[in-house]
Amino acid sequence: MSRFTDLLPDHVLQWVVNAADPQADVVSVQRLYGGISSLLHSITLNSSGTEKSFVLRQLTNKEWLSEEPDLALHEAESLRWAAQIQVRTPEVIAFDGAGDASGIPAVLMTRLEGSVVLSPPDRELWVDGIAGALALVHRTDAEGFPWAHFRYNDPAAVEKPLWSRHPHLWEEAFKIIREAPPAVQPCFIHRDYHPANVLWKDRAVSGIVDWVNACRGPAGIDVGHCRVDLAQLVGIETADAFLSAYISHAGRAFTYEPYWDLVSLVDILFGTPEVYAGWTDLGMTGLTNELIRERLDDYLVSLLKRV
Repeated sequence: MSRFTDLLPDHVLQWVVNAADPQADVVSVQRLYGGISSLLHSITLNSSGTEKSFVLRQLTNKEWLSEEPDLALHEAESLRWAAQIQVRTPEVIAFDGAGDASGIPAVLMTRLEGSVVLSPPDRELWVDGIAGALALVHRTDAEGFPWAHFRYNDPAAVEKPLWSRHPHLWEEAFKIIREAPPAVQPCFIHRDYHPANVLWKDRAVSGIVDWVNACRGPAGIDVGHCRVDLAQLVGIETADAFLSAYISHAGRAFTYEPYWDLVSLVDILFGTPEVYAGWTDLGMTGLTNELIRERLDDYLVSLLKRV
């Protein structure tokens, strides 16, 4: 295994092998990109002539771990719960909650077939596929799942967006989401649902990944998070098309409330908005920090018109 030490130490690979198949040999190790809060590797093992691929997530963000020290356990349990969904999700193989075996808190899971698509040849099909997959996630009952939704940002404490062309409109948004939220029936939500966490194969969704934040919560949080990502990545028209497609797939189970869109928008405000590094890591081009800020302003205006 020493030939892979430039990517992963031998003791980490040994932990992977012991957990997945003690009789297997390591065939390849590949760094995966698209996430910015964890270190991800694809590891292929060979056992008796059969190759299987796994993904190792190492939770390297110390600030995140200080806030949520049970992250590895959280993702492991999220993956077990997500096995109920009618969309493929990774199967958890093992987790190292304290980093005792691998040195860093880690989760080992199966690798799904497919790849991320950010510049689709057929945008309508792409949007519909992402929306339909999310509607299937939300059909899953969350009763008994121990993690519950919480906001990432307190609207009373968010810095005034001096970068914005419409700072007064942001203040209006902060005021709205300080009010009591609409009553909803919680469901199982992904909590970080966006195009970079959806895999495609043969023009169809082949799986959903990155379940470390899954919890009980309003479906509107997942819808809103995906919409704010689409608004930045492509534009408001695509974000609105996603909403329409999701409503079509979810049917009576979902009632749209712009409140959750505003919560999701404010939840991403950590300093001056910039191009998400995960998109550029996945090959997305044509985005600039200025464009992202313009699109967020325009998206805010569109949401306030819905209130």
